[in-house]
Amino acid sequence: MELLNFDDTGYGDELLAGLSVTVRLAVASFVLSLVLGIIIGLVAISRNRIIQGGWRAYVSLFMGVPSILVVFFVYYNLPVFLKSAFDLRMAVSPFLAGLIALGVVYAAYVAEVVRGAVLNIPQEQFDAARALGLRKLHMWWFVILPLVWRIALPGLTNVWMTVLKDTALVSLVGLNDLVRMADVAAAVTRKPFLFYIVVAVVFVLFAGVTGVGAKKIERRVNRGQEHPKELQ
Repeated sequence: MELLNFDDTGYGDELLAGLSVTVRLAVASFVLSLVLGIIIGLVAISRNRIIQGGWRAYVSLFMGVPSILVVFFVYYNLPVFLKSAFDLRMAVSPFLAGLIALGVVYAAYVAEVVRGAVLNIPQEQFDAARALGLRKLHMWWFVILPLVWRIALPGLTNVWMTVLKDTALVSLVGLNDLVRMADVAAAVTRKPFLFYIVVAVVFVLFAGVTGVGAKKIERRVNRGQEHPKELQ
């Protein structure tokens, strides 16, 4: 266990630094995917054929292509594309590549969750809001979106966990995240079992904390809601 010390004799400080990078990338990517996904999901409910065609193409592309290929494309090809198309020089760091790739990929999943949640809201809710004379913006903000949040929460929790795990893919383009730091330590010390187990435990702990937090949030947003079991 001396190899995990937070000094020159161990790799504890390197692993902690890698953990910080992993968490920052996961949070930033999830926020980006959440913002893009909500916008795309709400737009996707349109009956316009052009919008529907664009939505299907977007979902088919980013749900069908492995995330690691998107990471590679952004990291290696985005600077070349920007230079040739717009004569714009832009350095893409591993962190930025991971942020863009994971944000764009999982925006498709968030959008599908949001779209499904909207479609599962009873039509009576829309009719009641209109009957109250609410403007469209007020109807969505005060009536529809709170209901969407309740329905979409389990799906969004799953997206968060997947984003967190997929941050490990960005280590393949040089990001010094938790997985890469563990890989370096394992190669130097020839103790791969120890460091990979530590990384696995960290991700399991994150999953546990996420599960507990999601249940608390779910209970909070469902306050005042009657459940079938409680009515029996």
